[in-house]
Amino acid sequence: MIEVGKKAPAFTLPDDSGKKVSLSSFRGKKVVLYFYPKDNTPGCTQEACDFRDNLARIQAKGAVVLGVSADSVDRHGKFKQKYDLPFPLLSDESHEALEKYGVWKEKKLYGKTFMGIERTTVIIDEKGKVTHFFPKVKVKGHVEQVLEALKT
Repeated sequence: MIEVGKKAPAFTLPDDSGKKVSLSSFRGKKVVLYFYPKDNTPGCTQEACDFRDNLARIQAKGAVVLGVSADSVDRHGKFKQKYDLPFPLLSDESHEALEKYGVWKEKKLYGKTFMGIERTTVIIDEKGKVTHFFPKVKVKGHVEQVLEALKT
């Protein structure tokens, strides 16, 4: 499980263009790492667009945004293009990072049980330590929570 004050688990994942992206390459910057269930679904689209629309405010606080889901590189590329998303979407089809961050969980929907991503945001400081952990994110108002957290 992720703990505030501890080092964030390392990962290297392909982005929406297939390029490998490592968490370590963002040392010196704050990272808003948001995990979301699926491209092109209402909540995930809203969350991505909220981050897009507030990216300048996030960058002004010295942070970058990275989205992560289990969708393929190709699916991420189409989603990014469709909504003009200006930040990388990372593909974790093997669930390696999802499991390290504790967001790959058993979920229930309409009486069915399945494994999926629990919408979660982790904020990592310039030295690679977790400063904030937001489990079970509700999309509405979440970007404001993130901006508030970046002040500290």
